[in-house]
Amino acid sequence: MRILITNDDGIHAEGLASLERIAATISDDVWVVAPETDQSGLAHSLTINDPLRLREISERRFALRGTPTDCVIMAVTHVMPGKPDLVLSGVNSGANLADDVTYSGTVAGAMEGTLLGIRSIALSQAYNFDNRHRVVPWELVEHHAPDLLRKLVEVDMDPGTFLNVNFPNCGIDEIEGVDVTRQGKLVHGLSVEERADGRGLPYFWIRFGRDYSSAHDQSDVMALTRNRISVTPLKLDLTAHEVSARLAEALA
Repeated sequence: MRILITNDDGIHAEGLASLERIAATISDDVWVVAPETDQSGLAHSLTINDPLRLREISERRFALRGTPTDCVIMAVTHVMPGKPDLVLSGVNSGANLADDVTYSGTVAGAMEGTLLGIRSIALSQAYNFDNRHRVVPWELVEHHAPDLLRKLVEVDMDPGTFLNVNFPNCGIDEIEGVDVTRQGKLVHGLSVEERADGRGLPYFWIRFGRDYSSAHDQSDVMALTRNRISVTPLKLDLTAHEVSARLAEALA
């Protein structure tokens, strides 16, 4: 199996190194094409107004001055000797749940792989803060992901679908199992904070003031609160099929 790894936290991210170790337990044909710098929150963006600069770090390991989407396209069309069998995106520092999947560059890496007809999986690891420092249990995802991935790659996936996998913030032995989930919902979104620079001039910063809510017991959010790994099948088709008949009737 030929595996392509990318992420949105950048080529130097700890989560990328974790995913490389995870992938090495599945295959010895692993390629990395990841952003040169942090691309978090850029979603499925594509660089079309600036050149892409590719830097070879070592054998089968490259950094690209671009987005996760750019990385997958560059890897498949230019870098790799053949199309990969699997795209793994992550491991993201922080969960990608509920509405956050629409912002996530990690999810976008898997989305682009899917658009190119490749089985794709996004992986994210929840964390907490200790004295304003992130404490990410990388050992948890490295312990549980290999066996889980071996099972997931055997599942027959419909065209245009991919998987979003989230690992809870807990100890290795505290995992309660794996749930097949649906997207949860944010109670409220981001906020904008006004600040002043050294000259007293205003500038603005987007602030993470959101919270999660889900009335559905099988949501990705609820799974992580129960120390369970969340596996959410996502699809590229954004059509609201249930509304089509009402629209057709109104426009008849």
